[in-house]
Amino acid sequence: MRARRLIAAASVAALAVLSLAACGRSAPGAAAYVGDTSYSIDRVNAIREEAAKAYAGVVKAAEEQGQTVPAELREIDLDGQDVVNLLVVLDLGKRIAAGKKLDVPDQISAAQMGRALNVPDTEYARLAAEWYDLFGALGKGLPKAELTDADRAAVYNALVKANLVPAGWTADDQREAFADPVLGPQVSAVAGLSETLKAEVDRQDVRINPRYPSLAVPALIQAQQQIRLYDLPYVEGADQVTDISTPEPELTDPTEASPSTGPATT
Repeated sequence: MRARRLIAAASVAALAVLSLAACGRSAPGAAAYVGDTSYSIDRVNAIREEAAKAYAGVVKAAEEQGQTVPAELREIDLDGQDVVNLLVVLDLGKRIAAGKKLDVPDQISAAQMGRALNVPDTEYARLAAEWYDLFGALGKGLPKAELTDADRAAVYNALVKANLVPAGWTADDQREAFADPVLGPQVSAVAGLSETLKAEVDRQDVRINPRYPSLAVPALIQAQQQIRLYDLPYVEGADQVTDISTPEPELTDPTEASPSTGPATT
């Protein structure tokens, strides 16, 4: 797995959420509102910074053991948008699973996810583990989408952005690839989940701070005995942006690189 845009968490309390009564729905310190729950920018930044510090520790340990870590893998590929994606989709996914009475088995531990992502003992690892248990349950329990060319194109573009497939496929190429008996059901499941999340966004009156302009499903796809990660947008552009005051822009952080994997861990 790549140390990039996963997400999932312990509990609502552990995320240090803010009540709407305490901060209102236009607080400049709020990253997102989901129903009556608010997630603060401070919390988003803390999750990211903790993960970046843990990742840097793994890189240092690997180099001390004589491993050569490529320059592009020396810093974690994780930004505030990724963390917001995770927090929001986890919240929405839990609500959907509860409403559908879906069983969510505990299959991936925080320790396993921490090792896989090179971010051991972090909240990011706990959130990621929780999300991918939930992701699997939603994929099995929700209706699969009858794929249209637009659905295939959306997934294909997300896979291209994640460097998992080459650019330039025609609509016919996409139809052929996603007709594969292994890939096809996975694509249909994620497309169906995306549609369900869109509906849940409206139902829960989700509001996002303008500094995080889109929402995406942290998704995984299995092919050729490998699991790969990608982000499938389900709310794009400014449609979901509300009257939350725009805070000062964040300075570019050197930890916002784009590694495709991390150093080997023991």
